Amino acid sequence: MHAWLCENPVGVDALTWKELPTPTPGPGQVLIQIQAASLNFPDLLIVQNKYQMKPELPFVPGSEYAGVVQAIGDGVSHLKVGQSVACLSGTGGFGTHTLAPAKLCMPLPAGFSAVDGAAFIMTYATSHHALVDRAALKTGETVLVLGAAGGVGTAAIQIAKAMGAKVIAAASTDEKCALCTSLGADATINYSRENLREALKSLTEGRGPDVIYDPVGGDLAEPSFRSIAWRGRYLVVGFAGGPIPSLPLNLPLLKGASLVGVFWGDFARREPQANTAMMGELAQWYSHGKIKPVIDRTLPMNDLKAAYTLMGSRSVKGKLVMVN
Repeated sequence: MHAWLCENPVGVDALTWKELPTPTPGPGQVLIQIQAASLNFPDLLIVQNKYQMKPELPFVPGSEYAGVVQAIGDGVSHLKVGQSVACLSGTGGFGTHTLAPAKLCMPLPAGFSAVDGAAFIMTYATSHHALVDRAALKTGETVLVLGAAGGVGTAAIQIAKAMGAKVIAAASTDEKCALCTSLGADATINYSRENLREALKSLTEGRGPDVIYDPVGGDLAEPSFRSIAWRGRYLVVGFAGGPIPSLPLNLPLLKGASLVGVFWGDFARREPQANTAMMGELAQWYSHGKIKPVIDRTLPMNDLKAAYTLMGSRSVKGKLVMVN
């Protein structure tokens, strides 16, 4: 097998494409022949030693991938050799093969492509957990999605629309806003040239959005929160914009609003039955055409460094997927 190896987490340039022994699965593990692996923001942080999970060195990055089960370890009963699966295990995806915990593998139904499978779990699970579980989004409510053309943003648009909400998508270019419209967004805001607060006031007739989905952080957080509706819910999803913002605590007080943390990974670990039910619902939505990952482009696995550069340029719409 071959894989991108991180032996010193000082950045992308230190990754090397190496031939490694193909491993044998142990108890509770499966060997997966990787067909596709997507690039997520944590995949950048982890090779810079900036992510909360710090794997033992050396390691193969690539948190999310899809492929075919090649071998099964002891104690695995729900998977079989030859079965197509998607997995989000944190590491291991940027190669030709990997060992994965069987309990983290999602069987892919017929018609679910490996490229879509590799771009599915992290974004859709995060967005469903955020909007359905944490925000308790109701039909007819208004959702503001920040960073709406990215991986989790495009998933959030689709899930909110599937739940009957009105979606205002905020992105940094007209091209990205057009993508959001094509996904069902009811209105868009180009925050590189529009005043976010004034645009929200106009689009909501002064009421503000009921739910704000924020995977960006940075300078957008405070003006967004100042625009939130009475009893609004502000979802803290991530900080792709860089700085972690500080919000004056009088803002939730004045609006009767909630500041809600979204940590899907720990939800999946602490509440596995609820997570399994959620993933089942998402797979059904995919089968019914309600949701589908937005793929910016696919690249050969050995072009991983070019993919990292693209992601860093903030020009990506949806997900980048590496293929073998």
